[in-house]
This record gives sequence, structure tokens and C-alpha cells, in this order.
Amino acid sequence: MIVWINGAFGAGKTTTARELIDLIPNSTMFDPEVIGGALAQLLPPKHLAEVGDHQDLPIWRRLVIDTAAAMLAELGGTLVVPMTLLRQEYRDEMFGALAARRIGVHHFVLAPAESVLRVRAADRELPSDPVDGAPRGRRWSADHIEPYRAALASWLSADAHLVDTSALSARAAAGRIAEAVGNGEVPACDIVQTPEPTSETLASGVLLFDERDRILLVDPTYKAGWEFPGGVVEPGEAPARAGIREVAEETGLHLADVPRLLVVDWEAPAPPGYGGLRLLYDGGRLDSGEATRLMLPGPELRDCRFVTESEAADLLPPVRYERLRWALRARERGAAMYLERGIPVP
Repeated sequence: MIVWINGAFGAGKTTTARELIDLIPNSTMFDPEVIGGALAQLLPPKHLAEVGDHQDLPIWRRLVIDTAAAMLAELGGTLVVPMTLLRQEYRDEMFGALAARRIGVHHFVLAPAESVLRVRAADRELPSDPVDGAPRGRRWSADHIEPYRAALASWLSADAHLVDTSALSARAAAGRIAEAVGNGEVPACDIVQTPEPTSETLASGVLLFDERDRILLVDPTYKAGWEFPGGVVEPGEAPARAGIREVAEETGLHLADVPRLLVVDWEAPAPPGYGGLRLLYDGGRLDSGEATRLMLPGPELRDCRFVTESEAADLLPPVRYERLRWALRARERGAAMYLERGIPVP
């Protein structure tokens, strides 16, 4: 398992993590800052300059996930990770990917009073930025207090177990965390577990429409980007039934009829993805009552919205939008279509 120690810059995460590995048997500390330092040596400076923080690099998030999983596979036990994580979509992406590997994350936030954070920020000497190597200075911690407060108010306090460290030493804070982990007070984060594919997959998506014929798109917690309701077809499961099941699990809506097939699209492998067949079905039109009963937020979806076709073009990846575009044409014509990479094949 992983014990993730979150909090503002200057909250004492790394110091507390070092104390914690003395209190949890067979535990190891992994500081994701080392990944940022490595990327500063591996990626072109121009590419690094395009982001304000190494967390904004998809490669950083993936390497943190892969490294944490590899360390646990090599060492076993508990991995203690001290890392500030304030963007909910990054938390969903990273914790979801770990959950897909059956690695539970116990999420803690060190939460001293803001006055304490500001005093620490004023006194703090920081190393160079791992992205560009430039000195960060004392303003770094102070400038990040406001984003931390915003995250705490919007999602962080509901997602994690808060430990007020205003009057606690690092050893005492570590003791609180070790006790909470040991007695099961803080369970692993409730996030969907979608195993990563090891070969081509078959997936079913369902198009649902409102009374204005807008399409329902959903924002899954376990991966970045907007999608259609749906998911991977399980072994021995009928594809249309998989679509019905996924709609019910994600939105709480139970489709009475088997949806009509609109498109079959072959998605080419794009490492690290394996590609496979993607099916889109017509789930029909929801009345206003059904549209307002969508089960959100929940463990699988962060958000949902009904959009026009042109609005969907701004939200979906190009291939997924092409799949939608041709599915809508098939719906109009009343005949299913076969696509490859989102392009109709005669």
C-alpha cells in the first residue's frame, strides 16, 4: 500500500515521512521530486519551459506511478510518498492508475494553521527547481499557499484525512498517521479500479441524449479527458450489455432496452495503449427527470454535461470526436457504420 502525505509547501511532509518509515514496519520512502530532477536532465529545455511545474508534464505523472508500483513490487510493504498534490484531476489520474494495479492509497494532508505556513515560508531555504534548475527562493512556498487553500476548500478536505500539525512535531505527526493506518481509521481512497490492459480490448460506449438532442459526455475520475458513458467489455459479456452495465454504474441510469449499434471503430495501438475495437450504441433520449437524476459526483465520474456536436469537438480527442461524428450520422441514417481510426471504410 501507499501512504501519501499531502499538504502545502512547507507543511513538513518530507520530515514527517522520514519519521513515519521508522514507525511503520517494512516501509520505504519515495520522494517524487527525484523524478522531476531526472526529467530536467532528460527532456529538452524548450519542452520544460512550456510548463510551470513538473506535475503538469504527463511523463512526470506516469513515471511517478510506474516508479511507485515498481518499488512496491521490488520491496513489498508500505511506500511513504511525501508530495504536494493540489489539482484534483492529477490526483484522480494518479491514484486511479495505482488503484488499477490494485495498489491502495491512504491519503493524508498535513494541515497546520495558515499563520504557521507563512512563518515557515519566510524562513525556508529551498533547493533549485527540478524542472529548470533555477533557484526557487522563499517566495515559492508563499505563492503556493493560496492554491493549497483553494484545493482544501473545494476537494482536498473531503478526500483526505487532515492532520493539524500546528502544535505537533514531525515525530508526533508521524505517530498520528501510523496509528490511523494501523487501526484502519483511514481506508484506501474510494476510486474506481480499472485494470490496465495487457492486449487489445473491446469497449462499449453509449450515446445518451437530452430533450434538445445534446450528447451526454462524462469526465471519469480514473483518467484524463472527456468520454462517453461506457467501458471495457468483460470476458464472456455481450458488448451491448456491457454498455448498459457501465451506464448504470457510472450514472445510476438503468436502460430498459438494449441499445442500437451505431459504429464499430478499430482503434490502432498507440503505445503504451494496445488499441482494439470501440463500439458506440444509441442509448436514446432522456426526459428532463432522468437527466436531473444522474448519479454525480461519484467514485467513477467527476462531472458530466450535455453538449452539442460542435461543443464536443472542443472536449474530445480528435479520434474520439470523429467516432462521435460518424455515430451521429449513422443515427440519422438508421444504419450502423464500420470505421478504422475514426474513418469510415467502404
